[in-house]
Amino acid sequence: MRDTSDATCQSFESSERTLLAFNVLLRSFLQDLRLHNNFWNVLATILTLWLADKSGRRLLLIVSSSAMALSLLVVSISFYLKEYISPDSDLYATLSLVSVAGVVVMVIAFSLGLGAMPWIIMSEILPINIKGLAGSFATLANWFFSWLVTLTANLLLDWSLGGTFTIYTAVCVFTAGFVAIWVPETKGKTLEEIQQFFR
Repeated sequence: MRDTSDATCQSFESSERTLLAFNVLLRSFLQDLRLHNNFWNVLATILTLWLADKSGRRLLLIVSSSAMALSLLVVSISFYLKEYISPDSDLYATLSLVSVAGVVVMVIAFSLGLGAMPWIIMSEILPINIKGLAGSFATLANWFFSWLVTLTANLLLDWSLGGTFTIYTAVCVFTAGFVAIWVPETKGKTLEEIQQFFR
């Protein structure tokens, strides 16, 4: 009986050590991923500030939205294809890597335009007399939709991985079209010139 208890305790202790080591390694790996993500975000944001004065805010928004749409389309196609491929195949593993690469490209594309440009454009196009109120409303709308995406993401992912990323692709395509049609270029323009666009 004692031998069984010792073996059980040893097994439990060994399992606990294994789980602890796994958790430490997993946290380290996830921390590395966060650091890499933050590194690319900072680098892309610095590049964005430089590009905004060279190429213009509107172009950056269109390129950013389009690149996000393409990368999310690649991710959605990868997920659709994975439904028909054996998880043991090499193609399945390749599609997994393609999905990860697509998300990385999407994060970089977001940082190159949609991350910073809306806030810059908002500060440039709003008249001074409503800038505080309108800026507050725009910030509220931004956080509301961020909350909505966070709330629905798991529900959508449970429904369909490919379908979820197809919806996100469509939103990016809509954004690129909206910017191309409705958002004025503000680079190098005075507040009066920008206000003329809206009259």
